[in-house]
Amino acid sequence: MLEKKEQHELYVQDFRKKIIEIENKLLDSENKLVFKGNTNNCPLTHSFSEGVYIREMAMPKGCVVIGAIHNISHTWFLMKGSLIIATEDGVDKYDAPVYFNAKPGHKRVLRALTDSIFINVHPNPNNITDTDELEKILTSKSYKNYENMNKEKQTKLCQ
Repeated sequence: MLEKKEQHELYVQDFRKKIIEIENKLLDSENKLVFKGNTNNCPLTHSFSEGVYIREMAMPKGCVVIGAIHNISHTWFLMKGSLIIATEDGVDKYDAPVYFNAKPGHKRVLRALTDSIFINVHPNPNNITDTDELEKILTSKSYKNYENMNKEKQTKLCQ
């Protein structure tokens, strides 16, 4: 019998594998109802304060978004509406107003049950305003990249 920690690790690996498979199928799709990247269907608004980057997304009812793998912990806020959010920690329903401290290394799947406003708040100590550059710093393209980044951080800390 597997221990609870081993069972959770197997669940996490299975979730990660399935979400990547779904994401790849959607990205390869020619379906006109599948939107890729920043679109007018779920418009993004970017705001900046001293040391802070705020990314707001308007999600119409029925919209499904597969988010990026976040490199660092951050806080998200649901300002309006209701969402179902799936992560490797489980599936939860959130009703505005609510906030949550998100763990690094997680990828989220969001489904809007109603028209919703979802906001991520990220640290931005260098006050970068180029959103492409921020995306490279704050997210990883793959779990392997995320794990390699963490190994590099650990190596630097041990030197």
